[in-house]
Amino acid sequence: MIIRKSPEEIDRMRKAGRIVAETIERTVAAVRPGVQTAELDAVSEKTILEAGATPSFKGYRGFPASLCVSVNEQIVHGIPGKRVLKAGDLLSLDFGAIWEGYHADAAVSLFVGGEAPSSEAEKLVRVTEEALEAGIAQIRVGGRLTDISHAVQQVVEGAGFNLVREYTGHGVGRALHEDPQVFNYGAPGRGPELRPGLVVAVEPMAMLGDWPTRVLADGWTVVTDDGSLAAHFEHTIALTEAGPEVLTAPA
Repeated sequence: MIIRKSPEEIDRMRKAGRIVAETIERTVAAVRPGVQTAELDAVSEKTILEAGATPSFKGYRGFPASLCVSVNEQIVHGIPGKRVLKAGDLLSLDFGAIWEGYHADAAVSLFVGGEAPSSEAEKLVRVTEEALEAGIAQIRVGGRLTDISHAVQQVVEGAGFNLVREYTGHGVGRALHEDPQVFNYGAPGRGPELRPGLVVAVEPMAMLGDWPTRVLADGWTVVTDDGSLAAHFEHTIALTEAGPEVLTAPA
């Protein structure tokens, strides 16, 4: 069941989104060769707690950290630890914060500095972010849920890349994951009508290789089955009478 949010609830989520945006900024600023992924988790957690919020991920279904850190062939849900970042690594960071009982969720992909990425890898990151923007542009009153999915698919596959199929975007609110599922592929014009009060996380995940994935022995880290690079972007978006508002956008 899709739970539409009141203006008051969206205002709380707007605050959660601003905290997530600030956390992204501070964490990305700490990315450099030689940094352990656990250090990025510490920056993320400290920023969220200092803002008076709570990390969405820590303890969620047993996840042990406040930040998901996925490197190169890792797509999502990577557990931060002692891994040391190297120049040229493709890094995907997934953030979540709770403010007064309401979540906001966002993700970014970037390269660790010091070594230029390949043109293909650079294109993968750019296209995945463009797919997110295309999906957000379809969030409008009277549209259909799969309009978002189709827009994401057109951008990613149109550029010659593949989409992760096993993991999707989702509704957000009092729970980190609510209805509806927001797939990253599908025909347009289907699914629930988009109405004011809808809040969703749109999160395309794309890879250079084939689309099958697998989960590592830690029970969390999702990787491309063929070892190819992957990128991940996400924003939390509220649909208002005036149109979509990206709650996790940077200031």
